[in-house]
Amino acid sequence: MNGSSKRRRQEVDEEDEKLKALLQSSDDYVPYVSLKHRQGLSRNGKDAGHEVEARDQQERTDEDNDDSGEPVADGILKSRLDLDAEVTATKRSLLEVTEEMKKKREHMDPTLLKLEAQKQQEQRILGEANQVQTNALQSAVERAQGVQYSQSLKTGWTPPSHVRAMSEADCAAFRKKWHIICEGVDLPPPIKNFRDMKFPAPIMEAMARKGITKPTPIQVQGLPVLLSGRDMVGIAFTGSGKTMTFGLPLVMLALAEEKKMPLEGGEGPVGIILCPSRELAGQTFEVLDHYCQALGRGGFPRPRALLCIGGMDKRAQIDAVQQQGVHIVVATPGRLRDLLHLKKMSLSLCRYFCLDEADRMLDLGFDEEVAEIMNHFKQQRQTLLFSATMPLKIQDFAKETLVRPVLVNVGRAGAANLDVVQEVELVKKDAKIVYLLQCLQKTAPPVMIFCERKSDVDNIHEYLLLKGVDAVAIHGGKDQAERDEAIREFKGGVKDVLVATDVAAKGLDFPNIEHVINFDMPHEIENYVHRIGRTGRCGKTGVATTFINAEVEQSTLLDLKHLLIEAKQRVPPVLEALEDPDQDLTGAIDGVRGCAFCGGLGHRITDCPKIDKDARRLGSGRRDMLISSGGYGGEY
Repeated sequence: MNGSSKRRRQEVDEEDEKLKALLQSSDDYVPYVSLKHRQGLSRNGKDAGHEVEARDQQERTDEDNDDSGEPVADGILKSRLDLDAEVTATKRSLLEVTEEMKKKREHMDPTLLKLEAQKQQEQRILGEANQVQTNALQSAVERAQGVQYSQSLKTGWTPPSHVRAMSEADCAAFRKKWHIICEGVDLPPPIKNFRDMKFPAPIMEAMARKGITKPTPIQVQGLPVLLSGRDMVGIAFTGSGKTMTFGLPLVMLALAEEKKMPLEGGEGPVGIILCPSRELAGQTFEVLDHYCQALGRGGFPRPRALLCIGGMDKRAQIDAVQQQGVHIVVATPGRLRDLLHLKKMSLSLCRYFCLDEADRMLDLGFDEEVAEIMNHFKQQRQTLLFSATMPLKIQDFAKETLVRPVLVNVGRAGAANLDVVQEVELVKKDAKIVYLLQCLQKTAPPVMIFCERKSDVDNIHEYLLLKGVDAVAIHGGKDQAERDEAIREFKGGVKDVLVATDVAAKGLDFPNIEHVINFDMPHEIENYVHRIGRTGRCGKTGVATTFINAEVEQSTLLDLKHLLIEAKQRVPPVLEALEDPDQDLTGAIDGVRGCAFCGGLGHRITDCPKIDKDARRLGSGRRDMLISSGGYGGEY
């Protein structure tokens, strides 16, 4: 018993010592007071630190005035526990915060909740999609050295004094009148006639011979921007004069360089225009060479232009550079890349670089070729991006990459030409080729027929010939001589009908096209816009007939439906009946209507089939040039 009592006493003593040690350590304890609680105390004229100090002072006073240690210890513990409880009361667990937010959301408008969730998801997806974009507008040396240009290139051109005297309000009113949207810093003023743009007399006369007497809206603002040396993103509907907008400033730059110091063999170019297809490159070359020849006939030094595409003699292209030097090169990516790799051409003098149909040129399948070409640049250049369809992701990419860029937009990017009457017909697959003959009777020739597949082009061409229709056909499987002859005969009026894949859809200018027939609906709505843009050009009206059936994806049909609504066209019952899952999201979110990735109005970026297709191609590690470029890509 005595031993047991002794052990029990020792245990009690040890517990007392532990309690004393605990009480002594509590004298130095200052509990944490949250910022929110301190701010609340400050608003009430109190300070949490002062409160703790005052309580400590009171506790020390009580300890001095009291002879017994136990009541003092109890007071200290009570004081500490009260303060801890007060501080803890201001804290909330994550679960409590979540519950509170959940209750708030229950009382919010469901549509607003959906819009907010959609906005956050779209920002995340667009950010990931933009990461796929290459550095195709910067050379490897610039990226490695971290070169960032801050000032635009200087040119010797200045607008007339009365144009420079225009106030910002005057310029804004002028742009509003012409339906021009212009974004950027230090915007050059718009100019409403070619005379004030200071083009030489031979160029003015050459334009007059073509019936061009006044600039179009894209030229009113775009030409002053480019003549000033600024980087630019140009967006305008098909047939609006984009080629002259980026072509004439290059002709003027070439003329100035030739006057300053004539080029010798092996030198040049001073400017490059890169096109996605051979046909578009050939057409652009003809326009620029026309004005170069006009300068020569007018007594000015004649700038030399070179067409650099596959399907033509490479040796002749090399000789043109090596023997005389060239000022202007209009090219497709593959052939230009080859000449640069062979060191038969140098970009040491090049200071003007234009991507025509830039949305395709920066798309998967072309971006690698463009990036390789950019690696040959040695100095800053003026960079231009032009297209009728320019998705927001390309616009944002350009704004981050170009130097003080100016965005000139005439109409929504991807909008259909309002001068085209769009008709949509529901036709069964087996009946399409027979119904095609009836559609040809709607208008007089010339007529263009577009197909997705080369085999359909050949079958339709053969069928029309059997029916006595004067028709020609082009697609990527035909050699260059056949394609050139077909286009020449169709343009010259020898043939009434041209059957083609999308190789002829973008940029090509055929005069007086009365009717465009889409034998099948393209997978991407931007290709539809380019197809129907072959008619209704330069202020004339045209007709576009499109065959649809059950094989067309619903997302594409929804894009078509909203495009028709935007253009105030008749929407057929089959499209009216479509259920739109994003009906309440078809308005603008953050100023963006429809899909920010592809520009389609019938879906949001969260449902964009083009993103999925691009992601699959990236994941496969393979490049399918024809698929990635709408049937005409990878042009050599």
